[in-house]
Amino acid sequence: MTPHPPLKAVPLPLKGKAGRGAFSDTVMFKYSIDNKRYHTLNYHLKTLFSDRVFKASIDAGFSCPNKASGGCTYCKEGSGEFTFPGSITEQIEKERARIRKKWGERKLIAYFQANTNTFAPVSVLREKYEEALGHPAVVGLSIATRADCLDEDVLDLLEEINKRTYLTVELGLQTVNDKTAEAINRGYPFSVFEKSFYELKRRGIRTVVHIINGLIGEKREDMLTTARVLSKMEPDGVKIHLLHILKGTKCEKEYLEGKIKCLSKDEYIDITVEEIRHFKPECVIERVTGDGKKESMVAPLWSLDKISVLGGIDKCFADKGAYQGDLYEN
Repeated sequence: MTPHPPLKAVPLPLKGKAGRGAFSDTVMFKYSIDNKRYHTLNYHLKTLFSDRVFKASIDAGFSCPNKASGGCTYCKEGSGEFTFPGSITEQIEKERARIRKKWGERKLIAYFQANTNTFAPVSVLREKYEEALGHPAVVGLSIATRADCLDEDVLDLLEEINKRTYLTVELGLQTVNDKTAEAINRGYPFSVFEKSFYELKRRGIRTVVHIINGLIGEKREDMLTTARVLSKMEPDGVKIHLLHILKGTKCEKEYLEGKIKCLSKDEYIDITVEEIRHFKPECVIERVTGDGKKESMVAPLWSLDKISVLGGIDKCFADKGAYQGDLYEN
């Protein structure tokens, strides 16, 4: 495999005004090329690669250590339902063909999405990662994992890979509240997350954190507390998700028993905007709503209209006169 050259950020031209419509009287947010008031993944990748880059989702056949204790209450198939069957190379090719139909030939980031993608011997991890990196369209890796699955030898491997390609490690935090973590059966306290997070940062590895809004027992202030605490840790990126009640999960049972009350669309939009305002502008907001398959979704069904949610977030920012980072406190 030919090593990828070191990446160098290439500044993109910024517009002076946000353009037409609701944003026409506002100055463009610094890290935006598409009228957003937050730092999008699209901007981040275009800045690095001078082109639009897409993630190719992969199920590398890993499991999850939490399955032995029942798994996280909201989890269904470890996100494997978003992937194609086949070897890693075959999955990348299928994703490449899917993306090509709409966007033409593009560079790809191999996204190890399903289950816990550091939960295997290092020799197995290396083989899987190298197969993905060997694909001619792949320019980097994104590895989703748990904070309790980053032993020293795994960290050493990630540090090595990070020196020769674009690497992101995605950690599923969901909440900083240990009481909520127990309720969703996350399997470890916040202190474990902190240790792994800072070890990744110490090694210079780009780290993105997942949080979920609407978890059992959490109020608006609990969700904002997660954002405030996490913002002070200065992650490289954040993914914000809505709790999806999926068929066959423990969350479905809790929802049907009335133990979980789903957020309304307006509540979710408002909370998400307020969370983003707490993250420094340099933090990449990689996702502001989750994707769900219609056939698996129990609630909230409004979340299936992703375009409406994204538009609602843009409008909420504009109505508040707000931007990412305007509430950031170091």
